[in-house]
Amino acid sequence: AYVGFVEDYYRRADGTHTTEVANIHYAMRPLKAIYGHTCVVDFGPLAMQAVMARMIELDWTRRHINKSVQRIKRLFKWGTARELIPAGVYHGLQAVEGLRRGRSKAREAEPVKPVPEAFVEAVLPHVSRQVAAMIRLQELTGMRPGEVVIMLTCDLETSGRIWTYRPES
Repeated sequence: AYVGFVEDYYRRADGTHTTEVANIHYAMRPLKAIYGHTCVVDFGPLAMQAVMARMIELDWTRRHINKSVQRIKRLFKWGTARELIPAGVYHGLQAVEGLRRGRSKAREAEPVKPVPEAFVEAVLPHVSRQVAAMIRLQELTGMRPGEVVIMLTCDLETSGRIWTYRPES
């Protein structure tokens, strides 16, 4: 039932799924692998900690584990709100804290650094005019790729010296 809810709820205006759908499915893998055949009332804080330990074994980063645990807790919150599971199950899971930096065996992710400008310049002659313009726009604005590809010219105000981008949604 929760998967159906997730696939309906996390949709864009055009009907496609957001990345949260895949993130939720991925977060549930260790939960299903260890506790897929366990009655929900038997799942508690120690079980959640076992799922977290499995995520560490899978070499997930600390922040990714914490985000995944929050996604799992949302599953239990959803079930509690619909009276599909006893409230005590979700309440018990709330006691499980996220992993803290330097206090677990989970690895820390390397910070994401900008691509060297020489790499960007090397790519530009090999892409279309349109893609090169998108790359330049990202350099100038700090936009993410997904934000650049959904831009529409009707959302641009280009009459003045400074252009303004105001997406409809």
